[in-house]
Amino acid sequence: MAMPMQINLEELLSMLIARVDSLSFSDENQKTRFNILARVLYRKGLLTDQDVVDSVREEHRILKDLGLIPEVPSEENLKTMAESILLWIRGDVAAIRKSMEEYDKKMRELAMQEAQAQKSRIEVAPSSVLQQIDRMSGKKPGSKLII
Repeated sequence: MAMPMQINLEELLSMLIARVDSLSFSDENQKTRFNILARVLYRKGLLTDQDVVDSVREEHRILKDLGLIPEVPSEENLKTMAESILLWIRGDVAAIRKSMEEYDKKMRELAMQEAQAQKSRIEVAPSSVLQQIDRMSGKKPGSKLII
């Protein structure tokens, strides 16, 4: 009978990290290849802006038909997604940088809003929990515990 293989946690984590790194590299490689091929087709006139919009629309229709998304996004959202793809295909660095800065700004604003919401949140525990805390702390019941 073969002995079970033993592996420590550090070795397991190292293997997992190496696998994630490999997948990340592969993903970046695929994106680069897609961008290069799409630029070639775009420059040759074999791929148009409308082709990209139509393909984004069709992709979402297929995803909805498969039940992977609840509904097809609005026409405005589809065009926004297509425009994002077209920025990369066209290689419009200034527009890409601007959209990345806008995205970063929106994320910071949302994080600040979330932080504000967390600060102003008041949570009330059920009375049974408050009574249990009162008993544990030795205070008389109904002591109006505030933490």
